Amino acid sequence: MARIVSLGSALQDIYLIDHDDLVPTNIGDAAIFGKVIVGSKVDIDRISYEVGGGGINSAICFSRHGHEAVILGNVSRDPAGMAILKTLDRECVDTSYLKFLTRRTTGTSVVLLDSKSGERTILTCRGASEQFGNFETSDLDSINPDWLYVTTLRGDIDTLEKFFKYAKKNGIRVMYNPGVKELEKTKELAALLKYVDVLLVNKSEASKIVPGVTLAELLYHLNNYVPIAIITDGAMGGIAGNGEKVYRFGIYEDTPVKDATGAGDAFGSGFLAHFSSGRSFRDSLIFASANSTSVVGKLGANKGLLYGHEPLHPMPIQEIKS
Repeated sequence: MARIVSLGSALQDIYLIDHDDLVPTNIGDAAIFGKVIVGSKVDIDRISYEVGGGGINSAICFSRHGHEAVILGNVSRDPAGMAILKTLDRECVDTSYLKFLTRRTTGTSVVLLDSKSGERTILTCRGASEQFGNFETSDLDSINPDWLYVTTLRGDIDTLEKFFKYAKKNGIRVMYNPGVKELEKTKELAALLKYVDVLLVNKSEASKIVPGVTLAELLYHLNNYVPIAIITDGAMGGIAGNGEKVYRFGIYEDTPVKDATGAGDAFGSGFLAHFSSGRSFRDSLIFASANSTSVVGKLGANKGLLYGHEPLHPMPIQEIKS
């Protein structure tokens, strides 16, 4: 098994769940929770307290798979931070490198969830997870990881570059799933990809980095930057290439979505959890899809994460010959 460091956000997710007052109303191409009127009081069916964030979700996935999972993230010594710490301890994630900030609260998301459709709107106060500049590469010296898994650092290109360069110099492989803030800095982001071994983006994100219209075109260009590129495309599945083989894949199962939160994290961390265990590129893509499907079927961003030993059924996936 591998030693994997997750660098990313740590949040408490507070779910406000209702079956009728949060029904989406379409307005053009967008939708709003149409029955929530400003100034009114709305009765919610129930509340659920969960934890989430890219750092937490991925670390839990790696630990469940049997890897040595370490998280680098910021929290505070408040009830939300203690809830995060308790969950990570229960999931056997190494929390000794979590940093406790004194002048910020732990990042918190309020998730407005329509229990009928699974649609949700997320209100986030990132708090301690707003910044990552307090981390130094020396944190990795004693960990000596095999992989560094990085989700959004809120556009902190300097910290990304610092960690990516260190990883490259020290033989640590990097998987990266950039966020909105990094994708706003396209040129800086593209310059970092020479340090990345596996890049995960969706179709829209890929089109911001490289030219192309079809998934195949986007993948071709991304593979000039990184050895392994994975592009997801929602219900259409996705495409992935490792320089030797290209796979076009569908979704694992067409099942009702209870909560879409954490689907992307489940796919990315699921791929790496399987791949770093020595599984094939193809099998790792299948597990990633199954992991994501399992997560959206449960409430919370990580409750449905698989353990790696579950029997998987076949799914649409085929190798594309060049």
